[in-house]
Amino acid sequence: MGQTIAEKILSAHAGKTVKPGELIISKIDAVMVQDGTGPLAVSEFEKLNKTKLFNPERTILFIDHAAPSPRKELSNSHIVLRNFAKKYGAVLSESGEGVCHQRLIESFINPGEVLLGADSHTCTSGALGAFATGVGSTDIAVVMALGKTWLKVPSTYKIILEGSFPKGVYAKDLILYLIGLIGADGATYKALEFTGSGAKKLTMAERFTISNMAVEAGSKAGLFETDEKTLEYLKENGRGDKFKEIKADVDAKYEKIININLNELKPTISCPHTVDNTKTIDEMEKIEIDQVYIGTCTNGRIEDLRIAAEILRGKKVKKSVRLIVSPASRKVFLQALEEGLIKTFVEAGAAIVTSGCGACVGVHAGILGDGEVCLATQNRNFKGRMGNTEGFIYLSSPATAAYSAIKGYIADVREVL
Repeated sequence: MGQTIAEKILSAHAGKTVKPGELIISKIDAVMVQDGTGPLAVSEFEKLNKTKLFNPERTILFIDHAAPSPRKELSNSHIVLRNFAKKYGAVLSESGEGVCHQRLIESFINPGEVLLGADSHTCTSGALGAFATGVGSTDIAVVMALGKTWLKVPSTYKIILEGSFPKGVYAKDLILYLIGLIGADGATYKALEFTGSGAKKLTMAERFTISNMAVEAGSKAGLFETDEKTLEYLKENGRGDKFKEIKADVDAKYEKIININLNELKPTISCPHTVDNTKTIDEMEKIEIDQVYIGTCTNGRIEDLRIAAEILRGKKVKKSVRLIVSPASRKVFLQALEEGLIKTFVEAGAAIVTSGCGACVGVHAGILGDGEVCLATQNRNFKGRMGNTEGFIYLSSPATAAYSAIKGYIADVREVL
């Protein structure tokens, strides 16, 4: 019987043919933690009394959630990670280098690999044809020591994409539509496999956005087959030799098949306080906003910044609105500088902040005040997500966010495209 992408990758790592629902011991190629989850993983690892990491070159510690640190307690957590990296030879991604998930796809993860991360959005790397998923800090500690862990093989939903995005519609609108369609728990512990002629047209940046938010429907992984675009991306990032073909068998068995016609999609908004509370822009009432946040591991890539800058060029942000822009990594930041995008944002009235997770996770650099409304390109809008349970978060594409910053309310970007 044929296999899905998830089943193929896990079979290769378990050393046998696996099937959905089966508990397996899987080899792990790479493991990551960030400064929120890392200190606990480090503590648990040291309780195991191991003298070395199983694979230090592929154990990556990221300082990104509080970068630079806004409080001494967080600074002390950073010291824990720095000391651990020095002691055991792990890789350290320092403050300012970027958001862990962006850094992983830029520099570390390859097709056919299994990545475990102590962060929900580790699934971003699934766009490279890797089985990438989030687990708890204690599980990560064991993987650091042993290089393997137990997993339950997920069944797979096949998401068939056909057609092309209409004007004003982007990958963020697609994944918000899908989450709204199946619900925040509609794919719990399933793998989402994106395929079809529409999927083949998607850029790598668009695929990363979609895989990043797969977990917001409860899924274990969000996967794309590899193709010439994957190869080109790996070449651009110095890993062309790591390319391999990853695709499902034609006779693979799926738990569910969902067909989506991209031509029929509209700009989509996720409303407070759950990601699956979605509406098209046509269904939205006029919602005035206090803050717009463009960036994060979901939509902070250079392609996203180009889209936002094109809309903002020569315009000014509404005086009642704060616009915050955070490139997803140092590499993206430098490219945005070279292309003049940062100048465009600053001239429009934006504040540019360090590549990191600060505002998205509610740690610093964009905390909401009581009753304030933010339109963000991030992946979550839970109550209190941006540091204040009295705030209201809406989610959108970078294009919708940029245009709304000009208008002062959540607006239809198709008006200017």
